[in-house]
Amino acid sequence: MPNKELMTINQASGILGISIDTLRRWDKSGKLPAIRPKSSGYRYYSGDLLAELMPRLDIYKLVLRWAGSKTATEPLSDFYCSNSSIFQARLARLESELIRSGALAGNISLPASIIGEIGNNAYDHNLGNWPDIPGVFFIYNINQRQAAIADRGQGVLATLKKVRPGLKNDQDGLRTAFTEIISGRAPENRGNGLKFVRKIVTDKKYDLLFKSGRAELRINKKSHGLNITEAKISINGCLALIKFC
Repeated sequence: MPNKELMTINQASGILGISIDTLRRWDKSGKLPAIRPKSSGYRYYSGDLLAELMPRLDIYKLVLRWAGSKTATEPLSDFYCSNSSIFQARLARLESELIRSGALAGNISLPASIIGEIGNNAYDHNLGNWPDIPGVFFIYNINQRQAAIADRGQGVLATLKKVRPGLKNDQDGLRTAFTEIISGRAPENRGNGLKFVRKIVTDKKYDLLFKSGRAELRINKKSHGLNITEAKISINGCLALIKFC
């Protein structure tokens, strides 16, 4: 759907995570031309152009900046899924684009399954309890074969402590979420949650970076063990970067 919204240079800078000086240079070079109404001469930016540019940037940094900020606004509408229905529609679009690209012969549904599980977890575990902005920021780049998804929900530890009050920190929360099937959590019946994600990532030799709170987990094609460490940047909710190359 076309995004006809016009944004100031300050708004565009915040959305893209790019300095105002860089945006001015990009305007002059034609990389990201601004719109200048004759009445004011100020630079404005088309939502369509920003949406076209964003997947070509570092999508991990885009979602990390959003999930890690103390306050945040809704992402650009092309990448913001305020509810599960919008998310499912975007997920179907990803699958269609993967089919058209021919990038993953025989494995078309698997990236969408991973992202779908992570996104569904966000909606299931935060329903009625979103701390600020509901929904997820979901962006992907087919050519680079990667996708990123983040939410500003309660995070893994807070949701698990409802049934495992003895968990001490975010690292314990991630380890439990990716290794144990916990009875009493309805979403587990759908596909064993993040254990399902781990299995696909491991079997298909994808790369996964998953963050929640002050913890981050990595699984990569070279070493499929769970590498869980303390994150340098604390985030609100959860964030995942999947490389399905």
